Amino acid sequence: PILAARAALHAGAGKVHVAFLGSGAPPYDPPYHELMLHPLEALRLASMDALAIGCGMGTSERAADVLADAIALDMPKLLDADALNLLAQQAPLAQALVERGAAGAATVLTPHPLEAARLMGCDAATVQCDRVTAARTLASRFGAVVVLKGAGTVIAAPDARVAINPTGGAALATGGTGDVLGGIIGALLAQRLPAFEAALAGVYLHGLAADTLTAHGIGPAGLTAGELAATVRASINRLIYPTRE
Repeated sequence: PILAARAALHAGAGKVHVAFLGSGAPPYDPPYHELMLHPLEALRLASMDALAIGCGMGTSERAADVLADAIALDMPKLLDADALNLLAQQAPLAQALVERGAAGAATVLTPHPLEAARLMGCDAATVQCDRVTAARTLASRFGAVVVLKGAGTVIAAPDARVAINPTGGAALATGGTGDVLGGIIGALLAQRLPAFEAALAGVYLHGLAADTLTAHGIGPAGLTAGELAATVRASINRLIYPTRE
């Protein structure tokens, strides 16, 4: 969750709150005091502009209850990691998301191939054989934008729009980069981008950060997830907020 939160901060979210389900959470993030860390019960999720849910969440009964409450909230949200595993394990949660999608609510799912396979009830090899079809199938089933991560990340919308991202590579095959992606897309959702466009931009910027760092010798070997956020910020400012003459 800290990797996701730091990425959201660098991607332009004005205020970033982190809710921890477990005990013993840190009171603050030493490198980034701007992040506001809370025990879950001390944070009103309904007051947020957008939610990114699942990183480090676990699959306990309490986590399932929290996810059910979050799905019901009327705001854009991104589901990743254990939130996706809970959807695959518990039919009522999956049905709640289907109903949310049928109502036109904005949700982004960011599975890697194994998580996608669990959601589809197949194996990862089947997903990888036809990644575009797998992403479209999940997008149609849940009424959500689906980001199927991996080489040539596929972004699919419920209305059958689909894109394959051209950026990124082997540098992203390291732990935590998916959490960073979730934070970036979550920040873009909070800035009122529509779900499909937020997913497109987030995936592109995430991969571009890895490509930029690799071009400067920081990767592909040894690039860490935490190094991506600052380069994402630089790309956003260069591409979207160019310096005025």
